[in-house]
Amino acid sequence: MQADAQAADDKTRIRPAATVILLRQRAAGPEVLMGMRGAGAAFMPSKFVFPGGAVDPGDAAVPLARLPAPACQKRLDQAEPGARALAAAAIRELWEETGLPLGLPGAWQAPADWQGFADRGLQPDASGLRFVFRAITPPGRPRRFDARFFLADAERVTGDIEDFSGACDELSHLHWLPLSEARRLDLPFITEVVLAEVSALLRGDSDGTGVPFFDNSGTVPTFRRLG
Repeated sequence: MQADAQAADDKTRIRPAATVILLRQRAAGPEVLMGMRGAGAAFMPSKFVFPGGAVDPGDAAVPLARLPAPACQKRLDQAEPGARALAAAAIRELWEETGLPLGLPGAWQAPADWQGFADRGLQPDASGLRFVFRAITPPGRPRRFDARFFLADAERVTGDIEDFSGACDELSHLHWLPLSEARRLDLPFITEVVLAEVSALLRGDSDGTGVPFFDNSGTVPTFRRLG
């Protein structure tokens, strides 16, 4: 039991995580929502990032109004914790860090960390999430994650996409900015890579044969595509 407790407290263990790249279309081109992590954060301090975070144990049991598309589910289910938990975590983290809900009208018995979402009369909707990238944090970092990145259209958000009044304090300076300008911010390396991939997808330059995966789980970093 003591060994299990120590493993649970090990901040450097690889934890599953989910991140949302929320986009909106403007006449001048697409815009992306980003925020800045605090200077005292253990992971990526003072960097601009997308909303996201670790999967919680209860996320797999959250009743989703709709699941991701079948192709997306298949890719997510190739590894733990599976499509349902990852999609729920993505929606929860977006809600917590920005106050923006991806949901459909519905009543359900929500756990404490979802109560604010349910109080809006909404049930989480994962049908608009598109799995576009996966990356495992390299060794030596104070936190390590096996992160899945989801692309989502801001039109799927219920309510005002400029209203961040319901956001927690994990991200500051939440704002929309042109996708073409986002890479000028102080970004983590992997965020730059993901932005480049999203830009290629939107231009139609990606061949779409699979989801890019930067795998740093072993001693030698590898790159492959998930079919």
